[in-house]
Amino acid sequence: MSVKIKTLEWIGDIDGFLRLIDQRVLPHVLPRRLVYMDCYDVPTLVEAIRMLAVRGAPAIGITAGYGMSLAAQKINDHTDLAQALQALRKQADVLASSRPTAVNLFWSLDRMMTCAATFIADNSGASIIDLQRALLLEARAIHTEDRQMCQAIGEHGEKLIPEGGSILTHCNAGALATGGIGTALAPMYVAHEHGKPFHVYADETRPLLQGARLTAWELLQGGIDVTLICDNMAGMLMKQGKIDTVITGADRIAANGDTANKIGTYGLSILAAAHDIPFYIAAPSSTFDLKLSCGNQIPIEQRSPNEVTSFGDRPTAPEDVKVYNPAFDVVDASKITAIITEKGIIENPDADKIAAHLG
Repeated sequence: MSVKIKTLEWIGDIDGFLRLIDQRVLPHVLPRRLVYMDCYDVPTLVEAIRMLAVRGAPAIGITAGYGMSLAAQKINDHTDLAQALQALRKQADVLASSRPTAVNLFWSLDRMMTCAATFIADNSGASIIDLQRALLLEARAIHTEDRQMCQAIGEHGEKLIPEGGSILTHCNAGALATGGIGTALAPMYVAHEHGKPFHVYADETRPLLQGARLTAWELLQGGIDVTLICDNMAGMLMKQGKIDTVITGADRIAANGDTANKIGTYGLSILAAAHDIPFYIAAPSSTFDLKLSCGNQIPIEQRSPNEVTSFGDRPTAPEDVKVYNPAFDVVDASKITAIITEKGIIENPDADKIAAHLG
């Protein structure tokens, strides 16, 4: 693919560190002068996730995997393996506290802990260095698999982009949110590579402007025709017949297909249904949480009032005003035309179809 953005990269071997693009400062940098954040320990990584230096459910999951490698680095070489496992569990809990909604975070941590426990059970005479190497290998596998899943989502989803059509997307679910070419943006990158003509409208995505700062910037880097709009312009464009399809990412999908994504996604699903426009969710299988039967059970992160009462560093609201600032909302499965995963397309998703799709 033509997308060259490396959202995150492990530098070195078992004694290495995780380098992230600091997305808080985009787009006010040139591509050749991207600002990076180097993480050498778990507290720094947790801060990077909480403050949105790294964001997007798949990218958070990959980051958590490498976070467990950083945690393993801090274990003394002479530590007993059983004690090492306890130390890793504590650090996994610290990482899990960083953000509550994106299920990829917890999926990745569970996978890394299973890797550690299995390695220790099967290798009683192994050293801490051996354990560190096994964990780094697993984290790298998570990263590689995400790249492959993004590409597969792109190949499946490209078929849903109409020739010469216009796509509306919300927030950022591209390369900046994953280890590959993205989820919601992946079909666009694949379609662009295949020479298919289309146009993208990107919602600005208040209050943190991930659509304006990240999606618009990223698509421009990829040479894709994109127009930025305010969030409250989407309905007008649909009424004018200027939107042919809506594609967004997801942070958690319940067993019945109810989907949590960036605040404002629910409203777009209602608008799309009212205007008879297909509404697609693009996400890897790791974003499904089959322990939750429906979207009402998805925990919704509440963020700082300052994100709403200011624009950048400039106050835009009365100092004492009350603020409600959920980071996500939930789209009912009945409003989703299809879910695109690395395995294929789930049309009119429900619990039975999702269970069969995921095997």
